Amino acid sequence: MAHLLGGENLTVSFATRTVLDGVTLGLEDGDRIGMVGRNGDGKSTLMRLLASRSTPDSGRVTKRGDVNVGYLDQGDVLDGDLTVGAAIVGDRADHEWAANPKIREVMGGLVGDVDWHANVHALSGGQKRRVALAKLLIEDHDVIMLDEPTNHLDVEGVAWLARHLKTRWRANQGAFLVVTHDRWFLDEVCNYTWEVHDAMVDMFDGGYAAYVLARAERDRTAAVVESKRQQLVKKELAWLRRGAPARTAKPKFRIEAANDLIADVPDPRDSVALSKMATARLGKDVLDLENVTLDFQGGESGQKLFNNITLRLAPGERLGLVGVNGAGKSTLLKLLNGEIQPTSGKVKRGKTVVTAVLTQDVKELDEVSDLRVIEVIEREKRSFSVGGKEFTAGQLVEQLGFTKEKQWTPVSDLSGGERRRLQLLRLLVGEPNVLMLDEPTNDLDTDTLAAVEDVLDGWPGTLVVVSHDRYLLERVTDNQMALLGDGKLRGLPGGVDQYLELREAALASGAVGGGSGAPTSASGSGSAAVPSGASEGEKREARKDLNRIDRQLGKISQQEEKLHTQMAAKSESGDFDALGELNAKLQELLEEKEGLELEWLEAAEILGE
Repeated sequence: MAHLLGGENLTVSFATRTVLDGVTLGLEDGDRIGMVGRNGDGKSTLMRLLASRSTPDSGRVTKRGDVNVGYLDQGDVLDGDLTVGAAIVGDRADHEWAANPKIREVMGGLVGDVDWHANVHALSGGQKRRVALAKLLIEDHDVIMLDEPTNHLDVEGVAWLARHLKTRWRANQGAFLVVTHDRWFLDEVCNYTWEVHDAMVDMFDGGYAAYVLARAERDRTAAVVESKRQQLVKKELAWLRRGAPARTAKPKFRIEAANDLIADVPDPRDSVALSKMATARLGKDVLDLENVTLDFQGGESGQKLFNNITLRLAPGERLGLVGVNGAGKSTLLKLLNGEIQPTSGKVKRGKTVVTAVLTQDVKELDEVSDLRVIEVIEREKRSFSVGGKEFTAGQLVEQLGFTKEKQWTPVSDLSGGERRRLQLLRLLVGEPNVLMLDEPTNDLDTDTLAAVEDVLDGWPGTLVVVSHDRYLLERVTDNQMALLGDGKLRGLPGGVDQYLELREAALASGAVGGGSGAPTSASGSGSAAVPSGASEGEKREARKDLNRIDRQLGKISQQEEKLHTQMAAKSESGDFDALGELNAKLQELLEEKEGLELEWLEAAEILGE
């Protein structure tokens, strides 16, 4: 493969901190690279260097002479006074770009629903992001660099961008480098992963899932090495404690050897650990919306954001919400939280319910912006019970990744990701039993996301998550529902994939939301009754199919568990040939399972289940 561009011995320092130290890497034709790492570790800095948007303190960036690089910054770089059309195509006449099918495909995929004559400053955050992406993608570039391209994009926009990048070039042509926290997107489009940490870059084959596995193996190996080193240190220190011999020349040598062993260990990387907080007792009744209708605020008479919807949240329910921008996802959370009242219908709230909402913009921290991190938590409580242990406020915020020095940082000086972490902890120490998260992945790096998912996995209350991050939704929620822009709420037994299919069908038919004919009520379980119109004979056949598929899925689950046990044993013994064979069997089993699950969904739809 031909070399496109790269960096040699790149070093960048800010004040006393070295962000990149002697990094050498490159991009070649066919590279599809995702870049991950903690916030502040230098991902955007490295991308700017490779895009020649900034210069290193030392080292150099090399580029093949004819390589054309396209770059999308994190921030809003569009001229707000321009119209959408002028921002994307400049002063080119319509016939100059409209005749190009590739450009039309980008326009249709990203800005088909955006007013071509609107000023950029009047657009929403998601619309501005789509316009900026369209401006970049209609041009011919050999290398594309995207810094957080999925920020502000909905599920549909993220899926379209993934499809475009996968088909933009032939397999051995072009290259892109993307920084994003969207792990589904990384798995979908990347064949390599770069991890930026501790001023260096580690490279892994494959997308996010492969990177996680490789990093786990690397950490396991490092743990073995560390265990051996610890044993050596113990032996050396035990020898040094023997007393009198420590005054001779020989012990001096042994002291130096012990010091070398200790000094050879690199500083541990910062860890972010969220611990399960206690929750208030949750009764049988949680939150119910019954036949709720809500008119558009400031809209024309008769316009309805929600039209006679019903939603019931059960104790321990874990619900994910997806939908088009403007369909009312954040408004639905406000209804559940009692911040706004419906035009008609009832909102019923259990007597023991204690809610907490993590909003998109985290404006709740503005009222404490003059306080320091530790002071914000101490205002809630000074000691906390976490996992049966007592913690001070300082110990708790340190578990959340705020070092002792960072604890005294004013809230106004925190980054977006740090503000989100602090507000999440602030909510959890209030011991809610219903937690609602509105786009919780914004501004969080992948390590922090994994830590947030860890606490949500073990959190015993009722959880409602609004997010475009399908990886998060599939990980922490059991059921998903969709707002399709037609005032209705629809269950998604097929998950996010079903939502995307509904949207594609709606766009193809010219419908507003694609949910016409969907029921106006749905239970918190995510299953919605859909009149199927099937005959009694078809329904009987469907019931037989469901029973048969359930039995087959049960057998497959047992086989899957058995294979995992065998793979763990082979991994410990180092028999990687056998491990590969077992993994191949597992993949076949998973494909069979996926096919059966699709059959199950088809049968369930016939029965209206």
